[in-house]
Amino acid sequence: MANYSKPDSWALRAQREGYPARSVYKLSELNEQFRLLHPRGASTSRILDLGAAPGSWSLYVLRHIGQACQLTACDLSPLSRVHGKGLFDRDNFFFIQGDMTDEATQAAILERAPYHVVISDAAPATMGSRSIDTLRSLALAETALFYAETALTTGGNFAVKVFQGGDTITLLKRLREIFTSAKSFKPKACRRESFETYYLGLGKK
Repeated sequence: MANYSKPDSWALRAQREGYPARSVYKLSELNEQFRLLHPRGASTSRILDLGAAPGSWSLYVLRHIGQACQLTACDLSPLSRVHGKGLFDRDNFFFIQGDMTDEATQAAILERAPYHVVISDAAPATMGSRSIDTLRSLALAETALFYAETALTTGGNFAVKVFQGGDTITLLKRLREIFTSAKSFKPKACRRESFETYYLGLGKK
């Protein structure tokens, strides 16, 4: 079993640059490669960050887009406020602590729609069984896609983490029906031994 307790170069870099987790560099690469956070025609982006804790993706959005975005984030766990330096207290950020599959949480998220971008780094509590972990990851990814289908504007972008295997390819096929461009992409910051990757839908039809 891989030892994830020892910080690697990405985790150490995140510490130096003031992010709570190495996952920030996955979003950074997705944005640099595909202009994920800058959909066409949106001068001010309304962004939904699902599975946001501990907060690296939200911090990246707030630092790199700033007041040009309205960011809503959701997670079961609270955000780490050690690195936020007040960004989480600004009026362009709203955090919903709750289960994104729960009706009350769903209503709170949709109340703030529409969104120009939906991003999800949500992952299940892993069991050590690839088949079970993949199924749980797929369920979360499908919930994220529900928000994209329901609350994303025409031309909007979507990115979601998935654990590869099983029926996950069917999710990518659905993205190809909903978006003008859909693809799978594994950022360099993903651990080499990990079976996670990201599906992107760009330009909602």
